[in-house]
This record gives sequence, C-alpha cells and structure tokens, in this order.
Amino acid sequence: MPEQRNDRPGFESVNPQETDSEIPGNDKNAEESSFWLKRKERLRQDMDFRDDEDSRMLVPSSLELGPGAVDKYVISKQIVRMQEPRKLNHDDLDERRIIYPESPNRELVNRFRDLRTKLLEVSGGNNFTLVVSGACSGAGSSFVALNLAASFAFDQAKTALVIDCNLREPSLHSTLDVMSDTGLTDFLDDPDYEIARILYPTGIPRLRLIPAGSRRETPSEFFTSFRMKQFLQAIRRRYPDRFIVLDTAPISESPDARILTELCDYAMLVVPHGRITGATAEQAATAFNPDKFVGAVING
Repeated sequence: MPEQRNDRPGFESVNPQETDSEIPGNDKNAEESSFWLKRKERLRQDMDFRDDEDSRMLVPSSLELGPGAVDKYVISKQIVRMQEPRKLNHDDLDERRIIYPESPNRELVNRFRDLRTKLLEVSGGNNFTLVVSGACSGAGSSFVALNLAASFAFDQAKTALVIDCNLREPSLHSTLDVMSDTGLTDFLDDPDYEIARILYPTGIPRLRLIPAGSRRETPSEFFTSFRMKQFLQAIRRRYPDRFIVLDTAPISESPDARILTELCDYAMLVVPHGRITGATAEQAATAFNPDKFVGAVING
C-alpha cells in the first residue's frame, strides 16, 4: 500500500495592518523576524500532538521556516514516526543485494558509504536530486541507485526516496517486492493526483519508493512536462531531510537521462566492469551536462 500522509494546513497569514501597529517605524526586518518566529512556534505546536496520531506528514521546507536551517527537532520527530507496514530482514536484503548497516559484506557497504560521503561534500550537506544512468543496458544502474538511496537511509536523521524513471524496463518494485497499482506516470498524467498515493514503503527504514506507474508509453513526453519539473522541485523542497535518487534507462539508449538531468541537481554514470571500452564509457559520460555530472561508478 502506498504511504499515506496527513498534510496539516500550516499557518494562518499575518495581517499586515496588525503587524504594522506592533512594530515601531514599520521596520521591515523586524516585521519579517516576527513573522518567521510566529510560524516556527505554530509549527512546533502542530507537531507536538498525541502519540496515537499519525505523524507521517510533510515537513515545511527551509524556505517556509525562514533564514537558517530547518528545525532539526521537527525533522527528527517526523522521521522517527515514519511507519513501516513490513520490514525486510537481513536474509531478504541479502537475497535482493541491498546493503544494510550490519551487512557482512563490509566492502560493498563501505563503497556506498564512501560514495554517499563524496556526494554530500559536493552538495555541501544539503539534500539533492540525483540521476543514475547506465552506460549501456545491464550496467547495473538500478542496483547502484537503490543501494545509494539505502546508504542515505542508514542515517537516522535522513530519509531517502528512489524513483523508478526507467519506464521501458522498470525493476525496482520487483526487487523490493512492492505491489504497486500506481506510480510516477499516473501522478504526472492526472493533475488532481496526490503525491502521497505513489509513495510506497520499501521495508527498509526511512527509504521510500515511487514506482514507474501504469502508463509507460512515450517516456520523454512525461519527463519534459511542466508537471514533472514541478514534482521534482516540490519533493526536494518539501522534504528537506530527504535525498532523492532517480533510476533511469541507459543514457546510450534513451534521451530520458539527459532530460531528467536538466531537472535535477546531479547526474552519475554506471559503467559495467569489463563490458565496454573506455571510449564508449567516455562517450556516455560526455552526453551529460558537464555542470551536473559528478562522475562514473564502476560496477562489477
């Protein structure tokens, strides 16, 4: 079942006339400071509700909270209360080749942790959207995308979202054994569709999946739509604790990865070990926007 979230309405608007009367000289900076303080205090009150309430809700972004970082107390409280209808055990994860903190395959775990650290250095610690694409078919982009997202979810102060944008050959729902009736294309196709309807728990704490969806024709039309751009901006800003990884079709076989890179912060190439020449790998790498390309990962 998709993850259901209860959005709270936020804050009442401040009456400009009342604000003017409270601030001597109508000082703009003081007015803005008062406004943000009121919003933050109201947020804390809204979040501090009974334990039996469902707190799986959207967290306001740093833009909504004003200057400075997002309130860490609010984020941590939301993360702790994220519910998992099921949980994959270690045998399940090993079978699916998904890393977890206690995995006996320390080399693989450490490789993804190192990759996560390098990406955080590039982003300055901020959350981001990342396109992961293979240099050719069978390069293992889905494996890398899923495990990279899982590595971000190791941190109890962070969450991760992996989006299956490989509409031609989606696989993440199968790997995670998620029964998905709807997904990304259903959301993009219907302006009244809610994001909560396509967010699925994965059985891995703090990791969510958005499957490809029921409609998979003409992927480029979905990805070039204004709604796709709005969607990526919304999930990045609305979930300030969440790192978002997009698994796409191979860049050598589809324009999807290039299109999505223009909408995302970064792009990464997955190169299968010993299967393609250096020239082919270089050609695939140069297909990305150089300002957003963060490098290649050798898989195998």
